[in-house]
Amino acid sequence: MMEREQLRKADIFSGAAIVCVGFFIIFQGIQMPMKDSWGGVQNVWYVSPALFPLFVGAMLTLLGMMLMKTALKTVGLKGLQEVLTWLAGPQLRTFLKTTQAVRYYGVVVNLLVFVFLLIPRVDFFIAAVFFLVVLFFMYYCGDHQFLVWLLRRVLLGAALLLAALLTGLVDFAANVLMYPLDWLMMGCIAVILYVCRRKHRLDAAVAGKFQRSVVIAFAAPLLVGIIFKYFLLVPMPHEGLIVLVLDSIWYSGLW
Repeated sequence: MMEREQLRKADIFSGAAIVCVGFFIIFQGIQMPMKDSWGGVQNVWYVSPALFPLFVGAMLTLLGMMLMKTALKTVGLKGLQEVLTWLAGPQLRTFLKTTQAVRYYGVVVNLLVFVFLLIPRVDFFIAAVFFLVVLFFMYYCGDHQFLVWLLRRVLLGAALLLAALLTGLVDFAANVLMYPLDWLMMGCIAVILYVCRRKHRLDAAVAGKFQRSVVIAFAAPLLVGIIFKYFLLVPMPHEGLIVLVLDSIWYSGLW
């Protein structure tokens, strides 16, 4: 019974988070035009692209409220007060430092860096290799200490990259060197590979995991990217150094 009560208290927080996400999606959806004209033809509201995000946001908001209602019926206002006290107290800070929480940070940070920093600015192949290398080394090859070490380096690198973008340093480097971010990320991948290999060179079991991770991290983006780029004719999100090399090979006439 106590475990069920704890779960219901967690549902209060989860439901509130879901409601906030729903409101955010609705807010973004209403920014889209409900009606527009194209070539002199007036589009009606029910073909608007805003309908799907508005529907998703409304459903998330409704489901989040229902989850909170169910939780409050179980634990009552006293349970809500305990949840708010826990969120405002030192217990939250202790929880955020636990091993499980740190492992969660690794996934979230790696995904956010990949989607919002690398994909729009770095060659897709290089960005995907970096993402997979970090992911495999965090959770498959390394221990918790190595995960923390790698997470800190990724955060530091993301902060430095943001600073370089905001200060215009990347644009300046692009006048000197073609695809500077591609070269930088390839250097980061090489450093991570070297550090991980050196750390686990005496451990035969981890060495096998290291080799498999490297093969998959490089082969998977290359295989998938080539299929989409040259067979399905789907452009990559950002085409840089590797795409330039592949284009020169693909269109060289040697095929």
